[in-house]
Amino acid sequence: MTKARQLADLGNAYDDGALSNRSLIINGAMQVWQRGTSVTGAGSSGYSTADRWQHNASGGSLDLSQQSLALGQTDIPQQIKHFMRISCTTGNNNAGMWQKVEDVTSAQGTVTVSFYAKGTNPNGGVFELNIRQNYGSSGSTEDEQNETFSVTSSWQRFTFTINLTSLSGKTIAGGDDYIWVYFKQPSADTSTNAWTLDFTGVQLEVGDTATPFEHRSYGEELAKCQRYFQVLGNNQSNGAIASGYHHSSSEFRGQMSFLQRMRVPPTGSTSTVSGFILQDTGGNFTSTSIILVVNYTEALLRVAGHQARTAGQGANLLSATGTAIYLDAEL
Repeated sequence: MTKARQLADLGNAYDDGALSNRSLIINGAMQVWQRGTSVTGAGSSGYSTADRWQHNASGGSLDLSQQSLALGQTDIPQQIKHFMRISCTTGNNNAGMWQKVEDVTSAQGTVTVSFYAKGTNPNGGVFELNIRQNYGSSGSTEDEQNETFSVTSSWQRFTFTINLTSLSGKTIAGGDDYIWVYFKQPSADTSTNAWTLDFTGVQLEVGDTATPFEHRSYGEELAKCQRYFQVLGNNQSNGAIASGYHHSSSEFRGQMSFLQRMRVPPTGSTSTVSGFILQDTGGNFTSTSIILVVNYTEALLRVAGHQARTAGQGANLLSATGTAIYLDAEL
């Protein structure tokens, strides 16, 4: 095969979107929603719906929800099933949603951001795409650049080519550096008018070309998301969480393995603790508190306040429907 033919084939594959791992955005097609598919009246800032996407109400109020594209629609690539809807009921400058892409060195030089969007614009008539290079909590002062775009009631694909600030002379320190991709009401627009932004198919890739959207399977996307957040035991009746033993008559200790190695040792929390069950040869009983001691891949669980059991006796920690342990290692 000639070099010209090889290059032509490579070019065709590139045009068709067959080259993988181009996009640095995780969950750009809004496939994974471990925390839930909607929230009403979100204020302040936090993670509440689609994985890796953090909302910022910035003094306003946001309703966030998973929306589905009609089967057979042709406005955007048909392998995309869902989109994020931000319904801003009370606007304010900087209200919107962002993703922090781990490692500020992961993209350097020229990058291209592309996405599909529709909706209604803020009072000033435009949205702002804010790109920041954050060098970590102990690093250099972050750099930022802004682009603006206006939406209509129909889907459009937007593309922006941006020259990132050179890393020469920068200090990266703190272990929490990132590139920030932020869709928001512009900083200069302080109006409180309502607006809506629907978006999906978000990519951040190195180079000056917006390639076709890179589809990843749900399993691939979920694994990437679980580096930052995991849910264990949710909606599994009598699902096994950990195996261990009674350290004392009133304290169980067990080991729980994570589904993926996490970015940093996560912060652990639980849903209603009374829904968890300890099972041993003496029967089932309900716990009253759970403490997690964690590293990157596993946790030691300490469950106290249950009925008396014999120290040294083996037991399992089980979940009931609606109970869960949450592991958070977000940036």
